[in-house]
Amino acid sequence: MEKESARSQTLAQLHERRKQVVRLYRQGTKIMQIVTMSGLSYPTVRGAIDLFDAGGWGAIRPAVRGRARGDGRVLSQAQEDTIQRLIID
Repeated sequence: MEKESARSQTLAQLHERRKQVVRLYRQGTKIMQIVTMSGLSYPTVRGAIDLFDAGGWGAIRPAVRGRARGDGRVLSQAQEDTIQRLIID
């Protein structure tokens, strides 16, 4: 199976793949077999297993990606609204 970039997957897809990795590992499947079966890299598989061992099922849920809305603003929302009104009028 060809390796697939996780950057293009949704958070739900990532979570499902991590659950699959953990289920296979708990059934006794060797890590390199999981790598071959899933198409994920060794560090990704090992990371999912380590997260599960450290915090259970909740720990393997992927974090929200990207910057928060409005993060890094130069102007406040009020200043931005004022400037937009000036431009439109």
